[in-house]
This record gives sequence, structure tokens and C-alpha cells, in this order.
Amino acid sequence: MIRLSVNINKIATLRNARGGNQPDLVKVAMDCEQFGAQGITIHPRPDERHIRYDDVNPLKLVNKTEFNIEGNPTPEFTKLVIKNMPNQVTLVPDDPGQLTSDHGWDTVKHKKYLIDVIEEFKAAGIRTSIFVDPVLSMVDGAVATGADRIELYTESYAENYMLDRKKAIQPFIEASMLAKELGLGLNAGHDLSLVNLKYFAMNIPWIDEVSIGHALICDSLYYGLQNTIQLYLRELKTL
Repeated sequence: MIRLSVNINKIATLRNARGGNQPDLVKVAMDCEQFGAQGITIHPRPDERHIRYDDVNPLKLVNKTEFNIEGNPTPEFTKLVIKNMPNQVTLVPDDPGQLTSDHGWDTVKHKKYLIDVIEEFKAAGIRTSIFVDPVLSMVDGAVATGADRIELYTESYAENYMLDRKKAIQPFIEASMLAKELGLGLNAGHDLSLVNLKYFAMNIPWIDEVSIGHALICDSLYYGLQNTIQLYLRELKTL
């Protein structure tokens, strides 16, 4: 079964809107795991508008599943990750202040940079994944960087799902098949939801993990967090 990692950034955004500690980010992370999530994802950005750097260690201390920290590997981010030793670090080419992730790495253009960064994380014993668009040359270039996995940026799939789901998913199937042939682990994320997740999982059942935040947290306002996580897990069952 494809693993579900819950991105809890939006919980931190809600907390930060009023100050204080409501909702309690650490408790929500623990609850997500108790409710069936197989991982927790956080994306601390330089402006700390949601996850703060000082959130990371308390979350690491209570984590019992898989802990994934994603972000742009600035020196400060790299230091934070190595200090907290997550199971996985996902490298995302975000610009400072960017609203949300909107593109993957150019693994050819930034090959040398990615090699250097990934070597540092792997030397520390941290599995490394890099965010890429579903473009065969970018998947192929990821191998040369030394990454353990890639995470496919799925916004275009989600955006075009209702128009033509077969066409929308085709680049992702091709990219995923190449990743499998090259021996890369495979993650996916961005705008996956209860609307489009089942079809994605059925067509690419060898995915290791999906990371879902915004849609899942929005759904939980209506269905409750425990029920929502179970609904997403159900969508990921491909047999």
C-alpha cells in the first residue's frame, strides 16, 4: 500500500494566526499518526509563516512513524535538518517568500549543486528525495545527483484531472516508469485530494509515498481529522 504522509503546515498557519498554541501542532502530529498516517511532513520556510524552526525538534521527539522535512536547502535549512535527523529530507526549489511550491528542480542545470547538497545529507544517513516535474530528462538527471527518491510535483495532474484524467496522468505514468527502471524511489505530492487520489494510485501503484496537506486539512473541517485520514488511506488501496 502507498504510504500517506500528512503535511501539517496548515495547522501551523492556523496556530500562528492568533499566537499561542492553539491548535497544538505537536498533538495534531501525534493524532495524525494515531489515526493511521504513516508519516508526518513539514516544510519550514525562511519567513516561518507556518512551521517555525523551533517546531522541528519537538515534532521529531514525538514522531513514531516517518518524519519528512522538505524545503530549499539553504545553509540554515541544511543545518536544521542534520540537527534533527529526519527519516527523509525532500529538496524543493522554493524562492524566499514563495506562496507554495510551483515547480521542480532542473536536475541538469543544478546537477553540481544538488550533488553537493545530497552528499551532505547522505553522509549524515538521511534519505534524500528531490522535487521534480514529470519530465523524463529531469527524472533521468535525478539519478546523477545521487538522490534516493524523487517526488513528482502533481499540480498539473490535479489541475487537469476533471478535463481529461487520462491525458493528465500520462506524463506521470511515463516519469514513474522511468524512475522505477532507474532504481529511484518514488513519492508524489501537491494538490492531491479525495477527488483525484484514487485514480493516481491505481495507475501508479508502485509509488512509495504521497505527501498531502492542504486538501486533507480542508476536508478535516467537514469530516473530522480521524475520519479524513481514514478516507485518504482508503483511496490509496490499489487492490
